[in-house]
Amino acid sequence: MFRTRVLGAAFGLVAGIATLATAVGASAEALKIGVTPGPHGQILEKVKPLAAKEGLDLTVLEFSDYVIPNQALAQGDLNANSFQHQPYLDNQVKDRGYELVSVAKTVIFPMGVYSKKVKSLDELPDGAKVSIPNDPTNGGRALLLLQAKGLLKVKESAGLKASPLDIAENPKKLQILELDAAQLPRSLDDVTVAVINTNFAMESGLDPNKDAIAREASESPYANVIAVRKADQDKPWVATLVKVYQSDEVKQFILDRFKGAVVPAW
Repeated sequence: MFRTRVLGAAFGLVAGIATLATAVGASAEALKIGVTPGPHGQILEKVKPLAAKEGLDLTVLEFSDYVIPNQALAQGDLNANSFQHQPYLDNQVKDRGYELVSVAKTVIFPMGVYSKKVKSLDELPDGAKVSIPNDPTNGGRALLLLQAKGLLKVKESAGLKASPLDIAENPKKLQILELDAAQLPRSLDDVTVAVINTNFAMESGLDPNKDAIAREASESPYANVIAVRKADQDKPWVATLVKVYQSDEVKQFILDRFKGAVVPAW
């Protein structure tokens, strides 16, 4: 009789646990997060199991460019995205009227200069072809990096959105070619140097620590962010997602995995 009661109680306990687990799983909030391939996606995959413990069921969706993730977020096809720095988001909001806001800083990707033809910027010949991103903020960022390395000067009034039209001094008569950011690694066969965002460099097999012949300082205004629709910014899931992303465990993962090529921004 005692054995029957124990087994019955145990069965009831197991059934209760199973019911509770089912209820918890059913109540998990499903979220779609847009990223670009490479580090952004890898970091979010690390975030996923941590978020699950907090009741968030994340689906990470990769996009191959910088345009669609904001379109998809604004249209409600995504709940959040994690792929862009603050100046790029600001520019998208201004130019396209998106009701999007940043809710947390994530990482900084120091931009790099890469080449298959020279081993140092000192070897850059007059008239060299230099490819840079064709979007306003990343293109301006690339020009400011070239300026920091003494290759050219841009008008101070241009700020972070400098374009080739804002080049005030170009003593080497560099030919600046504007290309889609994702295509820059492929341009290395056709140009002398390319200024490439770290995520696209790493996706193409380049190692920013070993292959870049020059790099941006890690202290920059280009911290990447998590963006959401303005209407969602105060929802509980946003605070939970930020807490998990900015956890010590994720920070250590970034430091261990990317070894300085990607830097935590919080």
